[in-house]
Amino acid sequence: MKNNNQPSRRKFILQTSLAGAGLMLAGPLQLFSQTQKIKNMNANIKSKGYAGRDEQGKMTPWNFERRAVGDNDILIDIKFSGICHSDIHTIKGHWGKQIYPQVPGHEIAGIVTAVGKNVSKFKVGDKAGVGCMVNSCMQCDSCKNGEEHHCETTGMVGTYGTPEKSSPTGITQGGYANNLVVTEHFAIKIPENIELKHAAPLLCAGITTYSPLMKANFKKGDKIGVVGIGGLGHLAVKLAVSKGAEVYAFTTSASKINDIKGFGAKEVIVVNSAEDLKPMKGKMDYMISTIPYAYEMSAYIDCVKPYGSFTQVGQPINGELTINNFNMIFNRVNFNGSLIGGIPETQEVMDYCAANKIYPQIEIVKANDINEVWDKVVNKEARYRYVIDASTF
Repeated sequence: MKNNNQPSRRKFILQTSLAGAGLMLAGPLQLFSQTQKIKNMNANIKSKGYAGRDEQGKMTPWNFERRAVGDNDILIDIKFSGICHSDIHTIKGHWGKQIYPQVPGHEIAGIVTAVGKNVSKFKVGDKAGVGCMVNSCMQCDSCKNGEEHHCETTGMVGTYGTPEKSSPTGITQGGYANNLVVTEHFAIKIPENIELKHAAPLLCAGITTYSPLMKANFKKGDKIGVVGIGGLGHLAVKLAVSKGAEVYAFTTSASKINDIKGFGAKEVIVVNSAEDLKPMKGKMDYMISTIPYAYEMSAYIDCVKPYGSFTQVGQPINGELTINNFNMIFNRVNFNGSLIGGIPETQEVMDYCAANKIYPQIEIVKANDINEVWDKVVNKEARYRYVIDASTF
């Protein structure tokens, strides 16, 4: 039987194929054109985002400029930016006087849209992320050993709020914005098999918990305690579980019990007072605390076995913590703090989470929701990481 529709069908297929090819070519050509234009202009990059203006911490829209894309730089079109409690502490001056206007944000994920002539790690169209730092001396032992966050000369250059000669505003400006210029060394390659919205929180919350957990060298089956189950804590639970630990989660929010068990925790201890911690005394092989405020630590530290370790990663106002040393000399627990992680280790956690499908639990928000969301973070209402859709800036 003759198919009278065959010529029309062939015509449709041909037209569709040509149109598809045109679309495929248009994307790269458009990106290439944009890249060439930026490289040749040698001009500052116009940016728009949300900035804090003073210690009141009210975030408002702000148009500003970033430095031109240098020979070793990449330009990232930001797609998602995670909200960290550190953003709130910083803008509100909890950790010291700040320079304003200041754009916070150090959980940045997006697409590379331009590269400097010396860049070899990225090409236009790649997925890239930036965490808590954007530069360091790169000459000291720490920098050479992949611990750029412990730079021994200049100190690391934070992603926002750090004096920076190359910045048109005088300080680094972070990821609550539509783009970012960064030296390629300080950008993380984001694997294709993880969405940008899930990758963003790994660049702070992920590495901040992953680094001390790995340095603890715990064994499969060890009892690991995680204190404070928010943006950092829920990832600490997931990471420790993925490495074979038996995880015990400590929270003041009874409403989180089912969520936490869903993250893989063996047991959830709801803490209303120090009495609730007594049954756990001396049972943990290792504990990590993500609580971002000063709190009564002794009863928590007592939960660790003698000569075990307790790591504090949550940073309270002014960094001040009170520890009862009488208690410490009897419980024989080693107390320490931890910052983030270097670039190699940040790439490691990104690759690990992508390969093992370990994703943060997130809620996507719009730019004009930032002030409301900050209040929710402070009031422990986050479930569990707010991530800003950068298309709304």
